[in-house]
Parts: sequence; C-alpha cells; structure tokens
Amino acid sequence: MNGPYKPGTPCWIDLMVPDQQAAIDFYSDLFGWQGEVGSPETGGYAVCTLKGKPVAGIMKAMNPDGTTPDPLPPTVWTTYLSTDSIDSTVKSVTDAGGTVMMGPMDVMDLGRMAVISDPTGAVVGLWQPGTFDGAGIVNEHGALIWNELTTPDLPAASAFYSSILPVSTARSETPGAEEYIEFKVDGRAVGGMLDMSKMPPGVPPHWQPYFHVDSVDDIQAAAVRAGATVLAPAFDMAVGRMAVLADPQGGAFSVITAQSPEQPA
Repeated sequence: MNGPYKPGTPCWIDLMVPDQQAAIDFYSDLFGWQGEVGSPETGGYAVCTLKGKPVAGIMKAMNPDGTTPDPLPPTVWTTYLSTDSIDSTVKSVTDAGGTVMMGPMDVMDLGRMAVISDPTGAVVGLWQPGTFDGAGIVNEHGALIWNELTTPDLPAASAFYSSILPVSTARSETPGAEEYIEFKVDGRAVGGMLDMSKMPPGVPPHWQPYFHVDSVDDIQAAAVRAGATVLAPAFDMAVGRMAVLADPQGGAFSVITAQSPEQPA
C-alpha cells in the first residue's frame, strides 16, 4: 500500500490481549511477523511488521492509569475504518443510532482514532491518518486481505455504515456467494457482511480480520500446535479455502487462500 486508504475502507487492525508478548510470539511464529513491545510513550503498543511494512498492532489490556482491568476485557481483534474527518464521522455515528465508546483522540502525529459501536452491537475503530496510513502490506501471506462484519440485522448495519462513511452495500456477484453482502467504496468491494444466524449461539456481533495464507491447512495445523483453537475447520467456499481460528488467548481470526485476491484499497 502506498498512500492513504479511501474513506470507508478497512485500513488497520489491532489486538488487545492480557499477555502481549505471548501474542506477539504466536503471530510472529504463525505469519512471519516481526514485533516487540513498544515504548512507554505509546503504552507499549507493538506495531508488527512483515517485510518491513506495518501489518497489525498488538497491545496489552490495561486501564488508562496502567493498571490491569478487572475483569479483563475479551481478547478481540479491532478493525479500523479510514476516514478523512474523524470528528464529523463520530458526530454522524450518534445521529445514525450508533454509540461512541471512545471519542476522537490524537495518537501523537500518527493520526486520530475513535472507537464506536454500530446499532447492532458490533464494535469498530475509526482512523484519520496523519503520518500513518495503516497497513503497509496486504493480500500477501501473513497479511490482512479482508474484514467482515457479522451482525443480526443486515439492513440496519448497511444503513448505518452507509450514513457515516462513503460506503455502499450490495450482494456479491461471485458465483456461489450471491447471498453474501459486500461493502463497497467507489464501486470496489472492501469488506463483507454476514448474517448472525450463520453463527453458533452466543457469538456477539463483531468485525473479524482475514489473513491471506499460502496454505490454510498448514497454518491451521501450526496454529493448533501453538495452542490455538479451531472454530471452523478448513473448508472450501466460493472464493477459496478458509478456516476460522482463535489464538491461545481467545482472539478470533480467519485465514484464507483466495483464488483471486483483490486488494482492499
């Protein structure tokens, strides 16, 4: 990726975990990332890289004062959607029925961020780039290739995101995936949306990242050896072969070998 992501496009992901170093080690071994705990000025935030380019962030779950939360929050990957004006986007969130969980804040000179919840309960981040645009490499082995929203109300979610960002939604034109809903920016698919009814009971609305891998089966086996859990074993679907996994601390993610990867921005 060179240059900023278009508004509405997923541009970054990060993971909040109880044991930051263990998560860095797990994903580095699995995907070939490099990463280390960051400086105190950034709260120890680790920017993991692949081939020298940023691919994801990993941070320790902690309160603003540095203490450990009790109870600990769930281990989850957060997707960030790009915006060119985070203040106006956040204002539109409340107008559209969403909830602002963390208001706009500066992240040094890197950019501005916020965290919101859509009307169906799914949490997502917003990112207005400064010197940092987001993921610097995508669609390669070990890098982000797709972001997907699972929601109990497709029409409500579609209306919400279309009202806060310049995105539209449409049914997929991929043969065999006609029921799948795609988020589009300037007519190009940048993410997807899945009905909650396809999920096991108890799974909350959420955004989830997909990582492109050369072999889903090999990655699934390696993840299991490292203590991960298989949520959906490797299977073939319309656009390739995929599996859904949870890292040893519970963070869920998907891996996919796509038949024809499309760059998400």
